[in-house]
Amino acid sequence: MKSIYLMTDLEGVAGVVAFEEHTYPTAKHYEHAKKLLTAEINAAVEGLLSEGVDDILVVDGHGPGGIWFEDLHPEAKLLHGRPITGQIMRQPMERYDAVALLGQHAMAGVSTSNLSHTQNSRAIDYFKLNGRPIGEIAQLALYAGALGKPMIFLTGEVDACKEAEEVIPGITTISVKQGLGRCSAITISAQKSRQLIREGVAQAVRLHRANPIQPLVWPGPYTLEKRFYSTHEADNAMMLPGYERIDGQTVRVRGDDIRDVIYR
Repeated sequence: MKSIYLMTDLEGVAGVVAFEEHTYPTAKHYEHAKKLLTAEINAAVEGLLSEGVDDILVVDGHGPGGIWFEDLHPEAKLLHGRPITGQIMRQPMERYDAVALLGQHAMAGVSTSNLSHTQNSRAIDYFKLNGRPIGEIAQLALYAGALGKPMIFLTGEVDACKEAEEVIPGITTISVKQGLGRCSAITISAQKSRQLIREGVAQAVRLHRANPIQPLVWPGPYTLEKRFYSTHEADNAMMLPGYERIDGQTVRVRGDDIRDVIYR
């Protein structure tokens, strides 16, 4: 394995614990939170380089953007910019050997998770795929799996790591904080988190080379159910082709190819 597609998010970073304080673009500490994420990215890049992974694409996956460009490791490439479609962000994935996810949170509705949500923290109650609750971890892993790419590594809060381990057998995870509630957590130090990430991703590469993780594939056909907090959001969803209304706040979309369903 020589190349990796590294998707990033902001909510699962050590020291980032509240939407209004850290992750929304209007947040008081938003710019500082971006620096914390970038330092964790750089630690991951160092760990990958130490194992001979020399083609590293970092993808800025946080909604309004979450990376401090000037501090980014010189050996990393960055896919970023807003506005941008999810399709554009995921398109390069097929050229990489494996996928990793850094700074991740658990799915919406996990009571002990810090900054839990699925896609939109202000709008989404839950996603279900063929009746099974899913979050952003399963979304990315299943899309990658359809391309034949395994997800081998994840960092974030404790519940995100548990979620990944339940979905992807053999994945290596590094927890940098434990949620006490949606906007509070016990966090390890920034220095410790970066050390663990550096060591953890190097171990993930070694383990994958010795015993390859299989791409995540669930049998189809697929039905994705989305429940919103308000009827207004469901109204907006119904303006898109292919959606059915289940009730005032819930819609669903069906398909045979997971790539056509999972991010609809």
